Amino acid sequence: MNGPALHDRSPASASWRIALPHTTAAVPVARAVIRTALAELEFAADSDTAELLTAELVANAVEHTAGSGPIELVVELLPSICQVEVHDPDPAPPGDLTHPAQGAPDPWQEHGRGLLLIRTLSSSCGHRPTASGKAVWFRLPVVPAQRRPL
Repeated sequence: MNGPALHDRSPASASWRIALPHTTAAVPVARAVIRTALAELEFAADSDTAELLTAELVANAVEHTAGSGPIELVVELLPSICQVEVHDPDPAPPGDLTHPAQGAPDPWQEHGRGLLLIRTLSSSCGHRPTASGKAVWFRLPVVPAQRRPL
């Protein structure tokens, strides 16, 4: 048999692309997808942080984009990073994702902290145009399972 054996493939390299409904029901589904993806790998990013930031990206896409077409969750696990993208049909860039907002969020408001969480807790984040709208993304470092917090 020629070529690399199956066990030669890095266990930390994997990717998922999933269409989600353009409703709030997408948020718990996205959290379950990222939790399951990270749980099955020997090397993975912090699952709690990945779930929280994924939920924020999906909730922002649902809340701030018009239409009923699906949004898309893309998860890429590479040897050193976990990158999560949410694709939506709106080409407008998200608010202050890469630049700090002027002033702190109002502590009495229910909304307005999602992008702050993404900026603060990810190793990097941003957005890019796509053929059908935009992709908003974040990255988290990958750590060996034995070094992850309990």
